[in-house]
Amino acid sequence: MALDELSAKDFTVVGTRPLRPDGVDKVTGRARFGADAYAPGMLHGAILRSPHAHARIVRIDASAAESSPGVKAVITRKDFSSELEGDNWDILENVMAGEKVLYDGHALAAVAATSVFAARDALKLIEVEYEILPHVTDVDEAMKDGAPVIRDGAADASVPPGMHPNVVRYHENGHGDVDTGFAEADLVIGNSFRTEATHQGYIEPHACLAQLGPDGKGELWCCTQGHFVAGKICASLLGIDASQLRVTASEIGGGFGGKTTVFIEPVALALSRKTNRPVKVVMDRSEVFRATGPTSSASMDVKIGMRKDGTITAAEGVFRLQGGAFPGAPMEFSAMCGFAPYNLKHVRCEGWDVICNRPKQAAYRAPGSPMGAFAVESVIDELCNRLGLDPIDVRLKNASKEGTKAAFGPRFQRIGLVETLEAARDHPHYSAPLLEGQGRGVSCGFWFNHAGETAVSLALAEDGTVSLSVGTPDIGGSRASMCQMAAEALGIPYDKVRTTVADTATLGYNDVSHGSRVTYASGLATIKAAEDTIDKLCTRAAREWGIDREAVIWEDGCARPAGPNAGDFEPMSLAKIASRMGRTGGPIVGHYEATPEGAGVSFATHLVDAEVDKETGATKVVRYTVAQDAGKAIHPSYVEGQFQGGAAQGIGWALNEEYVYGEDGRLQNPGFLDYRIPVASDLPMIDTVIVEVPNPGHPYGVRGVGETSICPPLAAIANAVSNAAGVRLRELPMSPPRILEALEMAREDSG
Repeated sequence: MALDELSAKDFTVVGTRPLRPDGVDKVTGRARFGADAYAPGMLHGAILRSPHAHARIVRIDASAAESSPGVKAVITRKDFSSELEGDNWDILENVMAGEKVLYDGHALAAVAATSVFAARDALKLIEVEYEILPHVTDVDEAMKDGAPVIRDGAADASVPPGMHPNVVRYHENGHGDVDTGFAEADLVIGNSFRTEATHQGYIEPHACLAQLGPDGKGELWCCTQGHFVAGKICASLLGIDASQLRVTASEIGGGFGGKTTVFIEPVALALSRKTNRPVKVVMDRSEVFRATGPTSSASMDVKIGMRKDGTITAAEGVFRLQGGAFPGAPMEFSAMCGFAPYNLKHVRCEGWDVICNRPKQAAYRAPGSPMGAFAVESVIDELCNRLGLDPIDVRLKNASKEGTKAAFGPRFQRIGLVETLEAARDHPHYSAPLLEGQGRGVSCGFWFNHAGETAVSLALAEDGTVSLSVGTPDIGGSRASMCQMAAEALGIPYDKVRTTVADTATLGYNDVSHGSRVTYASGLATIKAAEDTIDKLCTRAAREWGIDREAVIWEDGCARPAGPNAGDFEPMSLAKIASRMGRTGGPIVGHYEATPEGAGVSFATHLVDAEVDKETGATKVVRYTVAQDAGKAIHPSYVEGQFQGGAAQGIGWALNEEYVYGEDGRLQNPGFLDYRIPVASDLPMIDTVIVEVPNPGHPYGVRGVGETSICPPLAAIANAVSNAAGVRLRELPMSPPRILEALEMAREDSG
């Protein structure tokens, strides 16, 4: 379908706001989350974690724990497969330490007992002798000569010679000649920026129930964003066949990228195999903070040149990110996303992946992009202020459009950045007056969208209703969206479709619910499965009418004869054909399995008004507006919720949230009491503008929306706070002490 046809397409179900299919279960407590699973004879697992940031494990003596009342098994690293390499070796090393513990909270042993209390008491009886080693938790310090070496040989071939062993990956992108571009500028500004690691802050801790027998056959129930991937990893770590491990995804109490890998699941399976009984493991909040993936912290240098008319002549960025004690910090995404909103003739970016004595980072909505946007958009704001230019006009003047060569290489197809900027400019928020002590900030943000392996099955019941099986856990309303797209394609009411997240033994392999892929990829697969079903329905109708299949079309939920040789027959509804399928050839099931191509990238523009008390350093976000391109909003309420959720999490990241490590390398705030996520009283009303520039790679124009919404907030809030305070804030979070320090330095400089 051409883009103009897609834009004009009339939808019946898509774009409406039906009730969520899981709503009743969630509000009545009937929905089953990770810790809600039980099994006969179930044991409880607990994990011993290192109190040191970096230490060699000299000896583990678990004999006292093994003889403790109620204890059925103790495991260490030797209970896992030893024939691993690459990513799986890193995952296992994070799940259960081998020769060394690499961060405060690193797991090194586990116990299964008849009660949670017996298991936790047994942990205290395990004797561990450590050789304490020097540690480093700061990304810049970890790159310096003389910094403690965390893991020798962890670097890949991309790292230039002569770098410290803690530098494990290097990335470079760009085009043109930045020196030439800077020489053409009327003003060049370059500054350094820092962000601290933050946690996804999901409400539900990690939890699982595992059963693995001596025959290598097992069951795993867990709260995850990707049960197929979890099963594949666990099977590898335990040395069993992936097909013998059936994994079921529970409801999920938040993930945001943090539940895309495994932490406790292999431990529970290993304990179950050793005891031949089901084992349940549930993390407490301290474990979640100390041992599951937060974001990376970042140190960045950004330099941008601009003419007096607002034209950007050149841009350069260096992005240093630490990903904990293992390679994988998303520095390439910081480098690729930061300048993506702009049409640049000269641009160069570097990314450095650095390991530190911290827990392995995990995705947190658009990993790497918010940090890059914070640095880039802050410098653009400084340039606009110095040159007296309107920040939205400057962004419109330099905005990426269809055909623009991205800073990371390819040319963009149809994108909606300009439309989001125009929506922000035309919104009443942008022209509203500011009060004394308030400032306004603007920022753009960008994220790629992912496709991934996807399989869907759509089965008809004899009463004409539909059962849709998908393999992507619902982390943001995807069941409703899948029902809508299936109903739209089939021409039946929304309430005639039920979507179920199938287990790994029921459906073909599905990639994780991440990368803003679910509504795009699973939605496309749902439409294709519906089309497969329609073809079979039309074939049944043609058979009953005694005409060729080509003489039957599907329209408004019915098979209809069409063409000169079709004959004069009454249309047959889906329900009517389904009621006869037992007599006309048996079950009717539609399938689609593929790795779809055509995921469309996404842009957003955020407006923020913030207020700063210069006496105390306290800040308050007083107004917030999000304009984002959704391609096509399948369920607008869910889309608005994603926009608002990203903004809310960005407010926390920008103003309050941070991992605080002491001189001993231990995390000082592993709980919501000291790690302060925003509560309702911290947040303003967040207005949303859904921009719809259809993605030509999807039948209904869908673009992913779950991650782009967290890309602009850090910079938009920093720009607002900086403009309100009259001093530029370049380190996040912008806590009161940091604001007061910046104000004091500004007074000293001016005095």
